[in-house]
Amino acid sequence: MIDGRSVLAVITARGGSKGVPRKNIRLVGGKPLIAWTIAAGLGSSYIDRLVLSSDDAEIIRVAESWGCEAPFVRPAELARDDTPGIAPVLHAIETLGSYDYVVLLQPTSPLRSAADIDGCLEHCARSGFSACVSVTEPDKSPYWMYTLDAAGRMQPLMEEGGGFTRRQDLPQVYSLNGAVYVADCRWLERNRTFISPETGAYRMPRERSIDIDSETDLAFANFILSGGLK
Repeated sequence: MIDGRSVLAVITARGGSKGVPRKNIRLVGGKPLIAWTIAAGLGSSYIDRLVLSSDDAEIIRVAESWGCEAPFVRPAELARDDTPGIAPVLHAIETLGSYDYVVLLQPTSPLRSAADIDGCLEHCARSGFSACVSVTEPDKSPYWMYTLDAAGRMQPLMEEGGGFTRRQDLPQVYSLNGAVYVADCRWLERNRTFISPETGAYRMPRERSIDIDSETDLAFANFILSGGLK
């Protein structure tokens, strides 16, 4: 609990990942990828219940072996390629009953720590936000990004982008890193999204913000978690 309010954490891991097949249980740093997220969730000072939402029997078995509860099998209609990411979270809330806060933890962020989870929860609970999500500074600023017109000419993505010649002068921007999503349960059920004008941002460093979406990402995470980058 945090400030007297109960916390449910949901790890979402469907079986049909396409970009990196079976990524949730691939070995990374000597453990299944999902085990890193389970460990972070179990290490939280505030999470009252950590559960898995999955449609896949093998993922469920692996998650349970690493200490995560799997109280239900996710319905097949909530595990399709086009299923909105919020749907399994709302299903878990509806299935498991009343909690004050829900935390979404995705297995594709293995470097996120228990301290990051707790920091995001604290920021949400004590700053008056209805939701809070983790962000990081992107490697490349959108102010130095371009589109191409029909003739192949470069056009600044941001209207004022061409006016900056030094990196130090660029406006500070942040991108979602996918590591931690927190929301008031009743608010989330009404709004059906974590992102709104009522959402706060919890800043995380780039070194803990890797989000695995490709075999290259997986190999890099394996390198880091195997001790290859101190």
